[in-house]
Amino acid sequence: MSNREVIVVVNMRKKFILECEICSSRNYRLDKKADQSERFILKKFCKRCGMQTLHRETK
Repeated sequence: MSNREVIVVVNMRKKFILECEICSSRNYRLDKKADQSERFILKKFCKRCGMQTLHRETK
């Protein structure tokens, strides 16, 4: 490889938002690999509810 060749790195990550199941507030923004088709479900702290609840990925 010569010094003149440029290597391009493609960002293979997709941004998504997590929404609380109880109060429907959108609290968290995360990244995931673009090739993952399944939706994220995580237990996170919700500021509006004041407790840990399930958060699902929104479109």
